[in-house]
Amino acid sequence: MPALVVVGAQWGDEGKGKIVHWLASRARMVVRYQGGDNAGHTVVFGGKSFALHSIPSGILVPGALSVLGNGVILNPRALRGEARALERAGIRVRGRLFISPLCHMILPTHLLLDALREEGAPPAQRTSRRAGALGPLGAAGRGIGTTKKGIGPCYEDKIARIGIRLCDYLDKPLFEELVERNLGLRSAELSRLKPLRRIRQEVFEGYGGLCAFLRPFVADASLLIEEALSRGRNVLFEGAQGAMLDVDFGTYPFVTSSSPAAGGACVGAGVGPTRIGAVLGVSKAYTTRVGLGPFPTEITGRVGRCIREVGREYGTTTGRPRRIGWLDLVQLKYALRVGGIGALAITKLDTLSGIHPLRVCASYRLGRRRVEDFPCSRREVLDAEPVYEELPGFSGDISKSRSFEALPKGARDYILFIEKRLGVKAAVVSVGQSREQTIARASRDALWGA
Repeated sequence: MPALVVVGAQWGDEGKGKIVHWLASRARMVVRYQGGDNAGHTVVFGGKSFALHSIPSGILVPGALSVLGNGVILNPRALRGEARALERAGIRVRGRLFISPLCHMILPTHLLLDALREEGAPPAQRTSRRAGALGPLGAAGRGIGTTKKGIGPCYEDKIARIGIRLCDYLDKPLFEELVERNLGLRSAELSRLKPLRRIRQEVFEGYGGLCAFLRPFVADASLLIEEALSRGRNVLFEGAQGAMLDVDFGTYPFVTSSSPAAGGACVGAGVGPTRIGAVLGVSKAYTTRVGLGPFPTEITGRVGRCIREVGREYGTTTGRPRRIGWLDLVQLKYALRVGGIGALAITKLDTLSGIHPLRVCASYRLGRRRVEDFPCSRREVLDAEPVYEELPGFSGDISKSRSFEALPKGARDYILFIEKRLGVKAAVVSVGQSREQTIARASRDALWGA
């Protein structure tokens, strides 16, 4: 099957952008299937660094087409800015980017609602079994550490069946009617921020120019994908965020509003599950998380600060410092299972150079119990205490290594330990930001399931 899904196997920021860019040389089409411009993929290409938010990483590969599937939500102003920045950098977007007319639109109203709900709530705190069953994590209206990009409110409108799709946005009379309806429905919240008249002006500001920008990109994404697959062309599906931020399987309620898991590619791009040939998960050699929510292996102090600075662990979208943790095999096994992940790409191995020893979480302790499966209960996730195994570290600059054998023994042993415990192959090992700093332990054709 010529369809490969690339998913984040942790809490996002795993380096999917680089891996997708590396794989896209074999792809006719790269499809983004969920999320919005809250996602951030940093790709180093041709000596330049590109920060992508809505447009798939495949746009940087000249021979590949980029598609935004129906599961993606669009901020038209942000998309136009991103496209213009790429064009200024010499990357052609027109004629290579296609957008499903079924994508829902992020409007200024969604940004206002997102900020209101985040900033108008006291910060959530860690709870324990001594707290109430819900504790501060369960109260409605509490902030969860979003990017304030309007993602949650937009998906909320979609599920409530009052969302505005791209095809509706481009129909001016219908768009005006839908905006008036939605302003009425949200007036109680929105009027706390500013007069509705002013909000209405913001929604329609520059509307004509945005429509003129968007129209050339609109295409039946599902049909384009089907035609490519029917011709035997490789199609690469790119998820945003990661498995642990999935609205169903993640650390709820500290999750995104869509399904980054591999199954989300089917509903978010309009393809049947029988068309998917393989799933590649992307994991860092350690763990990070942005924003609030449980994080069992989180580490602070000197080691955490060192990993953050060496790995430049700051959010692409917000610039927020990422929380740092040791590799969590309990969490990864869970992500492999719910995502059907058949192989891993491990990134940021170079960041761990010089750290001795390396710790890996092999199980959790919950009271007197020792568990190896990721808990569902929000209280148990918070109370989970990691049980670590220690491995010797490694030293030296490994960023120039281009084969597994060229890595120091400690680095090789670390990768082999992960493989043995998870039961999947680390088919790709990344030792730096650029596409060239990649060690392939399986051919790219093999990763496609060929």
